[in-house]
Amino acid sequence: MAHQFPALTSEQKKELAEIAQRIVKDGRGILAADESVGTMGSRLKRINVENTEENRRIFRNLLFTSDPNLNESIGGVILFHETLYQKSNSGVLFPKLLKDLGIVVGIKVDKGTAPLAGTDGETTTQGLDGLGERCAQYKKDGADFAKWRCVLKISDHAPSSLAIYENANVLARYASICQQNGLVPIVEPEILSDGSHDLQRCQYETEKKNGTYAERIYGRVHEP
Repeated sequence: MAHQFPALTSEQKKELAEIAQRIVKDGRGILAADESVGTMGSRLKRINVENTEENRRIFRNLLFTSDPNLNESIGGVILFHETLYQKSNSGVLFPKLLKDLGIVVGIKVDKGTAPLAGTDGETTTQGLDGLGERCAQYKKDGADFAKWRCVLKISDHAPSSLAIYENANVLARYASICQQNGLVPIVEPEILSDGSHDLQRCQYETEKKNGTYAERIYGRVHEP
């Protein structure tokens, strides 16, 4: 889709494309190490470990340093805000440790889900306020890509058109803001598997959602 006023310069497009290619070079994947404090707490609880910042740091240190060949299969790592500013046991900031391995550093930028009024318990995702400033700072602090998660559920009354369109718009705004600040956006619209629906219903809702999201997102976001 052509725009009268291009959102990105040719230099910005080139940088974003190069970052995206580095992440997936030679078929490598992405390690999601961006668990929130609460999610990490539930995992540590299962092994009787207290949910403290230091224990979370130790866990991430184990992930990033236990295998010296991590970069052979991992092209990018998504970090939680806290982890971006933590250091390894040897005193090296995690972003530098990963970059020294040739791994691209990512950052989770959404602030979780919130109820969407007028729906049967559906949600939207928070975090657009101040996102531009946060992305600019994350870029300075070593991040080159970002992640944002929106959630849809299937029930007798869901996903509603309101939830689909609201979350599509949120994802499009997030992605555009990231690109303006030099971060490659990972767009994550997730349909939860919970429920009594069958596979055909899940396929139908997924295709309907993807069509709407493509319409909203590719109208706003440059595709490297």
